[in-house]
Order: sequence, then C-alpha cells, then structure tokens
Amino acid sequence: MSAWNDVARLTQPSLLQGARRVVIKVGSSLVTNEGSGVDADAIASWAAQIAQLRALGKEVILVSSGAIAEGVKRLGWAKRPTNIDELQAAAAVGQMGLAQVYESKFAGHGIISAQILLTHADLADRTRYLNARSAMFTLLRLGVVPVINENDTVITDEIKVGDNDTLGALVANLIEADALVILTDQAGLFTADPRKNPSAELIQSAPAGLVALEQMAGGAGSAIGTGGMLTKILAAKRALKSGAHTIIASGREANVLPRLASGERIGTELYADLPLLTARQQWIADHLQLRGKIVLDAGAVKAVKEGGKSVLPIGVVRVEGQFVRGDVIACVDEQHVEIARGIINYSHLDSARIARHTTSEIKQILGHMNEAELMHRNNMVLV
Repeated sequence: MSAWNDVARLTQPSLLQGARRVVIKVGSSLVTNEGSGVDADAIASWAAQIAQLRALGKEVILVSSGAIAEGVKRLGWAKRPTNIDELQAAAAVGQMGLAQVYESKFAGHGIISAQILLTHADLADRTRYLNARSAMFTLLRLGVVPVINENDTVITDEIKVGDNDTLGALVANLIEADALVILTDQAGLFTADPRKNPSAELIQSAPAGLVALEQMAGGAGSAIGTGGMLTKILAAKRALKSGAHTIIASGREANVLPRLASGERIGTELYADLPLLTARQQWIADHLQLRGKIVLDAGAVKAVKEGGKSVLPIGVVRVEGQFVRGDVIACVDEQHVEIARGIINYSHLDSARIARHTTSEIKQILGHMNEAELMHRNNMVLV
C-alpha cells in the first residue's frame, strides 16, 4: 500500500455519503463525443445519477464543460479554433445546445435545471459575489439543479477563472458545499503516471492542501507531469478553505455518483482538516487575479504571520501595481513570497506616499486619514 494513503481513513465510508450539499464537476471528455459535440447519452447518465443523489436528500450543483465543443460542431468547423473571437462565438452557440440537453435530460426525472455562467469578475466583486451566492441558495431551496460553466462568450485573460476544476472549487466555497466531486477520465490521483509507470499506486486518501502532492503533480519532470492533476490538487486545496472535502474519481466508472453516495470508496479522497474561513475571508482568498501588492519588511511579516496583526504603513517597503481603496491585493515578503492577501484601505498612490511612515503621519502626508491601518487584520487572509 502506498505510503501516501491515510490508512485509518480507508476503513471509513466515502466522504460523499455524509455530504448534504455537493458540487460535481464533469470534464469535457465526459460530456462530449471525443470533443465533437455534446453526448446526449452521457448527459442522460449524469442526470439520472444526480437524480439518485437528490432522492437521498442531497443538494447538487453541477459544473460542466462542453460548450465550445458543441459550438464547433454546430458551426461546422473541422477543429477547435485558436482565435479568441471565434472561441467566444463557439461558446455562445454551444451554450444553447448544452443547456437544451441538460434541461431535457433533467426534466425526464422531474427536475428543473438552471444555467449559470460566471467569470472571475463575478466572484471578485463583492456585490456580484453576494448576488450569485443568494441566487444559488434560492435555486437550491426551490429544488433546482444549477448547471454552471465559465462564461467563455465574454471571457478575457483579466476576468477568466481558467479551468473548471478551479471553478468547481470557487463554487464550493461560494455555497459552502460539504464536498467537491471532480470527475475525470483517470481513476484518481496516482504516485506516478500509470500510463508510463506500471508500479504507480492510487492515492486513496490524503489531506487536501498537502504541499508534497503539489510537488509530485506539478511541472516538467514531476512524477505525474502535466496530465491535469495539478489543477485538481489545487482545486482541493482551495475548496478546503470552506471545509469542503474533494473526491477525484473516474467518470467512466459505472454509476459512480450513487456508489460514492452509498459509501463505496472510489478514486482519491482529499479531505479538509483545517479551520473554516468565514464567507468574507473565502471571498478574499478566492481572488485569482490581484491588482497589486505591498512588500513588507521582516518585522511586518512576523507581525502578520505570527501575531495576527494588521499591516501598518511603517512596515511597507514598496508598493507595486495599480489599485484603489477596497481592492484585494497581496502582501509579500522581500523575496516576493505571498504571505497574505486582503482589502487595502488606500490607493496605490496614497499607499506609496505613506509607506515607511508612522500612523500618526498619515493625515499630515495625505491631508486625510481613511483608516489607521493600511490593511486591517479583519480583512486579511493568510495564504
């Protein structure tokens, strides 16, 4: 048995059995015909399995890929385009087909579905975040299954989430899910690439956020390589912030979701074992793109990391980027290692002017003082 596995947990039932609210992510390979459009039979299977979870009293949110592949098919293109405008067009056309298939297949089980398209900007803006959260909770209360995808029609590098593993984790945090199930075309997370190494072992159970897992799965020369497992490990790390466990399993397994819900262990479980963040802290932590950073000296780093203190102007060595009051920015040490992120109380221009000065000097320098702290500890999250 692999040294990675948490042996004590292997005798316990699947984490999905006790979960009440579940986010399920299915990749493109599981909902399309080898990338050539939506596979109606596959989606019918997912709808049937989710109906069984609903019958067990579970609330289910589905994160699904497949819009661009369907759009490429409907537009009669021979291959997936590379130009952003054509990808956006394919997504717009394909979302119609994807939503139609999900709606019809869920309706066959008496279930109403809803389509929600998100960008990172929707989750980065506090008001839009709260609106999305409220809408999601209302849909769940009404017995609706939300089907979520990234809004590729309006996507740009500045507002994209990037992949649906990450989107699944962001949604899990948004609605405080108990579990995130990432379904893929692999059996789970292995100690090495099983296609190349016959001695590779399945990691059945490990804590989410384990740095050694990231090291094993990340980058060139790693044990697993770039087969997409790193994004799943990082998604599990992100989901654990709201207390959500993550299961990575093969979507090719027959009836995989009801079997997991019955307690059967399938694939890899990455369990959450850290204190939960508040909803506001989750919102701060879930920012994927930050508008700037402040570089802290050693004393300020220690005060923030070990003492749980606010960031004062005196401890700021340098200000980088362009931001305004209320933006979420990073706090880094002098080696540019991020130690925290939070809501800044001053713009980049004002922050630069008061850096290395005491709190008592803020009003004299700026002519006003919004807050005594550059970043208050209640609006910060350690990373």
